[in-house]
Amino acid sequence: MKTKFSLSLLFVFAAIFCQAQRTLIHCGSLIDGKNKEQLQQVTLVIEANKITSVDKGFSKPGQSDKLIDLSKKTVMPGLIDMHVHLESETSKDALVKRFTQNEADIAFQSTVYAKKTLMAGFTTVRDCGGSGVNISLRNAINAGTVIGPRVLTAGKSIASTGGHADPTNGSRKDLMGDPGPKEGVINSPEDARKAVRQRYKDGSDFIKITATGGVLSVAKDGSGPQFTQEEVNAIVETAKDYGMITAAHAHGAEGMKRAVLAGITTIEHGTLMTEEVMDLMKQKGTYHVPTIIAGRSAAEYAKIPGYYHPLVVPKALEIGSKIQENFSKSYKRGVKIAFGTDAGVFPHGDNAKEFGYMVEGGMPAIEALLSSMQVNANILGMGEKVGSIEKGKMADIVAVDEDPTKNIATMMKVTFVMKDGVVYKNE
Repeated sequence: MKTKFSLSLLFVFAAIFCQAQRTLIHCGSLIDGKNKEQLQQVTLVIEANKITSVDKGFSKPGQSDKLIDLSKKTVMPGLIDMHVHLESETSKDALVKRFTQNEADIAFQSTVYAKKTLMAGFTTVRDCGGSGVNISLRNAINAGTVIGPRVLTAGKSIASTGGHADPTNGSRKDLMGDPGPKEGVINSPEDARKAVRQRYKDGSDFIKITATGGVLSVAKDGSGPQFTQEEVNAIVETAKDYGMITAAHAHGAEGMKRAVLAGITTIEHGTLMTEEVMDLMKQKGTYHVPTIIAGRSAAEYAKIPGYYHPLVVPKALEIGSKIQENFSKSYKRGVKIAFGTDAGVFPHGDNAKEFGYMVEGGMPAIEALLSSMQVNANILGMGEKVGSIEKGKMADIVAVDEDPTKNIATMMKVTFVMKDGVVYKNE
């Protein structure tokens, strides 16, 4: 009898405990992440880490429910940034840090950047390359050791010798060595396949390549192609074999064209994109991740004497000013746009400035917002889990004080952040 009685009590306590997990969120206005129209006066029901119901009106909470009142705010799904670098942040001594910081130094600092990113409302990010510490950071966030967004990472980007992501650029000759596929440097289709497989072995989620020269690398060329067609074909083919999407840093048109022809998933930056490349991207379904804020920030930092290496300054001044202009052209021509910022080139946490630049470039505010929601989730293969506020999706929810379709600047002050059912910020 005692055993039966004890079991009954356990079931009762279990039922009460389960009920206590229910959280109701009253939303004044709701952008669901998929549709342009906003819903008014909506109640979200959260159980554990899932959205279990989206109801019209403000539902009355039960005795054991927790109520979060966002009835005067605009509520959205957690934002997704397709291009960040969580291991680093722009600084005048960035080049010196490459020779003075240990992996542990990078790792500790990355936790600060990760938290800033989450508090800015970005609950999922795609880390587009670092030293490999970003893989450990992802794992630490997943384990709950570190506070940060959900991270999908490329680990180390793939480059050619002397290319934009060659880790020894700018080093003196006795330190340069001859990095190969293990370090993410390739010079043949065979190297390309090995480099992709190494990234898979290391634990990368996707593959990032530097299809052209870059602005901030200590090298003269910022736009020329840096892979042969055969090399980029081998990268994309091998990545597909391993179930990974691909991203190509690209400023110049020829490098972009080769990447798009190979079947790359996203073109990052796209600064000097031509109409030919735009039409090819439309044909192939390739996404453009503009990172306007990165170009504009680099151009501004380049005006500060001594901020960048002398080889970087002319590239930053030339290319930085063109990113927004070409974003406008690609958007108006019908190229698919995905939200991404290149955070780290500018201070982490300021990611939402990109929304304002996209609106300045001619994209309606609601489209700019949606590009950071279900659009990005689908690219990442996570469309069934995140990117919109729907029954069954993970409870990634953010809020701002004003209607961002009327004042996009309100995105710079996210006042509520929930990731995976846990509230990290509520002002």
